[in-house]
Amino acid sequence: MTSDDEPCGPLRLGPLEQQVMDALWDEGPLSIREVITHLGAKHAYTTIATVLGNLERKQVVLPQREGRAVKYAARCTRERHAARLMEEALATSHDRAATMLHFVDAIADGDLERLREYLARHEGRP
Repeated sequence: MTSDDEPCGPLRLGPLEQQVMDALWDEGPLSIREVITHLGAKHAYTTIATVLGNLERKQVVLPQREGRAVKYAARCTRERHAARLMEEALATSHDRAATMLHFVDAIADGDLERLREYLARHEGRP
């Protein structure tokens, strides 16, 4: 159910929220027990249920009823969430150009080449 058009909730996630979201992004919709299994059974059922309830309230996940079970799906893709984090970094920067330069200096050569290709394709964009 992930979509780039879906709201993604807050940008910053706590450590356990991030682990739960990684499980949903890796596996797709999961029940509470399936999330626990994915995380290596390190957390109590009530803990994961609370985290998923919080993520639902924050509009990060969407519950889906399957018979008597409820599975939770991410409301947006991992990539869209990461892009939103990058957008926030630019928005909160006092010097957008310097922030972009630091980012470009830090990315791997292969990623830099992909970025060049993407920019070349979108150069004529209105």
